[in-house]
Amino acid sequence: MYKLFIKIATRYLLKHKLYSFINIFGLAVGIASFIIIMLYVSYERSYDKFEGSENVYRVYMDYLEGGKFVPGDANAYIVSGPTLKEKFPEIQEFTRLRRAAGIVLLHENEVFDHITGSLADPEYFEVFDRRLERGDINTALTEPYSMVLSVSLAQKIFGEENAIGKTLKIGGDDKSSFTITGLIDNSQFKTHIKNDLLISFSTFYTWELFSNDWERTWSQNEYFTYIKVDKNADAEVLNEKVMAFVPEGLKNERHHLEPIEDIHLYSNKPYEAEVNGSGNSIRLLAIIAFITLLLSWMNYMNLSSSKSLERAREIGIRKVSGAQKPQLITQFLLESAMLNFMAIVLAIVTIYLVLPGFNKFVGQELGFDIKQFKSLLPYFGILMLGSFLAALYPALVLSKFSPAKGLKGNLRTSKSGTNIRKALIVGQFIATIALLSGTFIANKQIRFLKDRPIGANLDQVVALNGQVLNRSSDSLVSRDFVTLINEIKKSPFVENAVAAQTYPGDGFSDMNSSIGITFPDGQTDDKRIWYHYSAQPEYFDLMGMEFVAGQAFHPTPPRWSHNIVINQKMAHFAGITDMEGAIGKTLRFGNQDWTIAGVVDDYNHFGLKSPVEPMIITHFNNRSNILVKLDKSTKTMAGMTRALDGLNDRWHKIFPQSTYNYTFLDQKFEAQYDEDRKVSNAFQIFTILAIIIASLGLFGLTSYTVVQRKKEIGVRKVNGATIMQILSLLNRDFIKWVMFAFIIAVPVSWYAMDEWLKGFAYRTTLSWWIFALAGFTALAVAIVTVSWQSLKAALANPVDSLRDE
Repeated sequence: MYKLFIKIATRYLLKHKLYSFINIFGLAVGIASFIIIMLYVSYERSYDKFEGSENVYRVYMDYLEGGKFVPGDANAYIVSGPTLKEKFPEIQEFTRLRRAAGIVLLHENEVFDHITGSLADPEYFEVFDRRLERGDINTALTEPYSMVLSVSLAQKIFGEENAIGKTLKIGGDDKSSFTITGLIDNSQFKTHIKNDLLISFSTFYTWELFSNDWERTWSQNEYFTYIKVDKNADAEVLNEKVMAFVPEGLKNERHHLEPIEDIHLYSNKPYEAEVNGSGNSIRLLAIIAFITLLLSWMNYMNLSSSKSLERAREIGIRKVSGAQKPQLITQFLLESAMLNFMAIVLAIVTIYLVLPGFNKFVGQELGFDIKQFKSLLPYFGILMLGSFLAALYPALVLSKFSPAKGLKGNLRTSKSGTNIRKALIVGQFIATIALLSGTFIANKQIRFLKDRPIGANLDQVVALNGQVLNRSSDSLVSRDFVTLINEIKKSPFVENAVAAQTYPGDGFSDMNSSIGITFPDGQTDDKRIWYHYSAQPEYFDLMGMEFVAGQAFHPTPPRWSHNIVINQKMAHFAGITDMEGAIGKTLRFGNQDWTIAGVVDDYNHFGLKSPVEPMIITHFNNRSNILVKLDKSTKTMAGMTRALDGLNDRWHKIFPQSTYNYTFLDQKFEAQYDEDRKVSNAFQIFTILAIIIASLGLFGLTSYTVVQRKKEIGVRKVNGATIMQILSLLNRDFIKWVMFAFIIAVPVSWYAMDEWLKGFAYRTTLSWWIFALAGFTALAVAIVTVSWQSLKAALANPVDSLRDE
C-alpha cells in the first residue's frame, strides 16, 4: 500500500512542477535560514560552557553612587579571591588572572609579538576544567617563572620541537627567563578571556615588573577573579552574603558574583578582557529564526490549501472507490514528507554553499559539522514537529471533502478555512513588516553612530606603539622617544605628532580609573569613579578638541607639570558651573594638588554606547602611544603608502630592535560597533528572505482566490468589466489584509527595537517614516505578487470559465 502511496505522490509532484518547486523552495529557504541563524545563536551562547561551568562565577565590584550600589568594572582586588574563600565555605576554589596584553616573547634571535597572556593561580585548571596537552597539571603553575603556552603559540615558536623545559624571555625584561612547563589547547575553548600563555601567579611577588604593586591589597583592582562554588550551594544566597560582607580596608564598594556563562552576552563593564557580544541582539536573531521558519510553514499550508480545489474530483473518485479518511490523510502526509525531505536536503546543500559568504558578510567563522549538528538537535526536533503540524492541516482539509460535491465540481471551502488562510497571510505580513522596520532602524542606528560627532577628530590620525627590546634604561628610552617624535614631525606627510597614554576609541586598556578626589570647595568625593590619563600639550590640538575655557597645560616644561585639563563632565562633577572661573583652581587626588589649566568640551572616549564620563588629562610625556596626524596628501592610496613607509623607517631608525604597530584611530573607534553591524547585516539578509517567503504565500492564496472566483470573473467580463476593474477587485482584499498587518506590526516592532536601542547611550529616534516605509514596501510586494496572478485571470477567455454553467 505504501508503495502505491509513494507512486501516487511522486506522480502528483512531478505533474505539478511549479507547485512542487515553490513549496520545496519556500521550505528550503525557511529551514536553511533557521539553521544558519541558530548556528550563530548557538555559537554565541556556547562561550564558557564546560564541565561544571554552571558552578563558576566571576567576582566583580559594585560602587556606591548616589546612596545606592551600581555595577563597577569587571575586576576585583588581589586579595578578593583569598578573602572570599576563607570567609565562605561554599567556595571550593578561586583563581586570579592579572591580564597582560601586547606581550613580546624573545626566543634566541626571534621576536614574537601581539601575544595576550595572564598571570594565573594553579587552580586555574580546576576552575576552568582545563587539561594540558603536555606537562603536569599539578605543578605547571606552582613555581615562580613557570609558563604554560597554547599549542598554537608553541608550534609558532618551536615548530615540531618539544617545548617543555625550554625557556623564553619577555620584552622589556632581559633579566628574567621563563621555563615552559605545559602546553594547553585553546582551539576549541570559547571564552570571554582568551590567553595565548599563562604565567604562574607566584611570579608576581618577585618580578620587578610589578614591584610597584607588591604592597597594594585593597587599593588596586586589576585582577579578574573567578570562584568555583559547591554544586549543592545556593548561588543566590551566597551572592547575597558576599554583597553583605565588607572586608576591612574596603570602603564604599562591595563584591558581586556573576555566572561565567553569562559574561560574554550579558556583561558590558569597564575593563572587560574582550569585546563581548550582545544578549539582546542574539535574542532578536533567535526570534527572526523562528519567524522565518513559521513563514515557510504558513507558506506551505497556504499553497497546499490553494491546490485543494484542483484535487476535488481526485478525492471524490478515491472516496467513491472505497478510500477511507485515514488512508487519504496518510497519502497527503506522505506527499508532505517527501516535500519536506527534499526541502531539507536542498536546505543543507544551500547551507554549505552560502555559509562562507554569510560568515564574510557578518564577520563570523561559523561551521556546520557533526559537533554543530549535535548542538542543534533540540532545534531539529522543533523543525520536525512543526513540519508535521504544518502538513497535518492541509491533509485534514483535503480528507474532509465531500465526494458528491467534488465529483460535481461545485466544491467550496468553508468560511472558517478561508479565514484561516487569511490569518496566515496577515501573520506573514506582520512578520515581514516587523522585520523590515527592524532592518531600517538597525541601519539608521549604525549610521547615527558613524555620523555623530564625538568631540574629537580621528580622521587621518595614526597611533604608533611597540616594544623596545635593546634599551635597559628608562631615561634613555624616554629621550629616544622625544627624538623619534621630532623626526616624525619632519616628515612631509605629517602635520603633527604627540605622545599620549591613550586616545578616543582605545577603551579602558590604557586608562586609569580612581575613586577619591577633593574639589576646589574642599568637599571630598570618595564614591564616584572617574578616569584619567596623561598626554603632551599638543594632544588637544592634534585631536581637534575644543576648549571652553583656559588652554592646554601651562607652563609647559619638557616632560611634565602639575597642570591638568578636565572635561565639562568632570567640572560639573566637581560642582563647577563657571568654566572660566575654574581656571587656576585646584583638585587633589593621588596625594597631590593639581591645577586646572583648561576645560575641554565633552568628548566620547569610550564610544557612543557609553555616556560621557568625568575625565582628567594630566601633563606627562607618556610614551604608550605616538599619535600622528597625517596631512591631506595621504588621502590617496599612494600618499598613504608613502606616509606609512616613512613612519616605519623613522621608528626603526631610532629603535632598530623593537616591535612596531600602527592603528588608524577612526577604524578602531568604529570597530566598537562590529557586533551591531553583524546584527544589522543579518537583519537585512533574513528580511529579504522573509519577503520572498511571504510573496510565495501570497502567490498561493492568490491562486486559490482566482480558482474560487473564476466563474465570477467570467461573468463580470461578459458584462463589460475592464481589466483594471478585475485587478482592483482582486487586489482590494489583499491590500486590506496588509493594512491590518501593518496596524499590528508597528507596535510590536516599535517595542522590540526600542528595547534593542536601550543598549546604546546615544540612540536614533524611532521615526514614523521608518514604519511607513516598511508598510509601503510590504504593500508594494503584495500588489506586485497579487497583480501577476490577477492579470492572468483578467486576461483569460471568459468562455473557458463559463462553459460548465
